[in-house]
Amino acid sequence: MHLRKTRRLAGEISLSETLDSDDDEGGLSLMDVIKVDDTMLEDLENREDCQRLRQCVARVLTERERLIITRRYGLDGAEPATQREVAKSLNLSRSYISRLEKQALSKLQQAMEG
Repeated sequence: MHLRKTRRLAGEISLSETLDSDDDEGGLSLMDVIKVDDTMLEDLENREDCQRLRQCVARVLTERERLIITRRYGLDGAEPATQREVAKSLNLSRSYISRLEKQALSKLQQAMEG
């Protein structure tokens, strides 16, 4: 009876079973080899969130706020800029940029929640 059980299980392998390896670190498991990271759903959700955010930026913010948020966070495809860089390009103080950015982010948060 025991022989039948072991014979039937002889063709089965575990996904966590290690494959042959030369080192003593335990090697690579079969799961590591066949594992696939499927992030399609996450990518779609992120894309939808980005589109929604861009729509809120265009709809809710004033022109100046839109410009500041776009430059600060790189929404135009460029690298995100520091408050100092944005302030210098708009000929405004960094503290004023900070206040406008806070206002804009608050407006965006309310728009995204509502």
